[in-house]
Parts: sequence; C-alpha cells; structure tokens
Amino acid sequence: MKKMPLFGNTFSPKKTPPRKSVSLSNLHTLDRSTREIELGLEYGAPVMNIGGQSLKFEEGQWIAESGWNVSGKEVQRLKKRNLQLEEENNLLRLKIDLLLDMLSETTAETHLMEKELEEVKNHSRRKK
Repeated sequence: MKKMPLFGNTFSPKKTPPRKSVSLSNLHTLDRSTREIELGLEYGAPVMNIGGQSLKFEEGQWIAESGWNVSGKEVQRLKKRNLQLEEENNLLRLKIDLLLDMLSETTAETHLMEKELEEVKNHSRRKK
C-alpha cells in the first residue's frame, strides 16, 4: 500500500507582491473641513464604555456620560468638601508651625533666665 500525501511534500506559499510606498488615496491632501463636507465625516469626542459606564473625552479629561452611581451634584459637593478639607489641613499645619515657634522661643527664654539665675546665685555666693 503506497501512501499518497494529501497536500504534497513541501509547504510553499505564494510570495506576496511588495506594497507601494505611496498611498493611492487622496484623502490626506484634503483639509479637515473639506473632508467633513465631501465625505460627511463628523469628528466628535471619543467615547468608550467600560463595565456599562459610558465615558466621553472632553477638554483633556474623561467625563462620565451616564450609568454612574454618583450624580454630578454629588461630584461637585465632594470636590467642594475636598477643597475645604485641604484648606483646613493647610491652616492646621500653619498653626502647628506657629506653636512650635512659640515653644522654641519660650524654651530659649527659660534657658536664658535659668542661666541668669545661676549667675546671680554664683555672684551672691562670692560676696559672702
């Protein structure tokens, strides 16, 4: 019994012809407004859906269009609260710095007074 190869002994695909480097389309020569008029192209903001939530890219940021559990008013309220907390945090840092400065000044004055008191005690002992 002689075996007959189904597809032949060797695999030899046809070579693809080289591509032309220059595009045959003249769309790249048209400016945007002409392409929109001629071809009816309307370029809008990019939109994507992730997990049932729609996002639109506007002015450099992804903005929620729909499907979010948080309303726009809630987002504004949270942004306002965040700003208040940042301001409060800055004020508290300033107060801590001020209290540390006051503590340093009081400590320095106390050391100076203790030194003067020692000098007075030593001076009075010498007189006796």
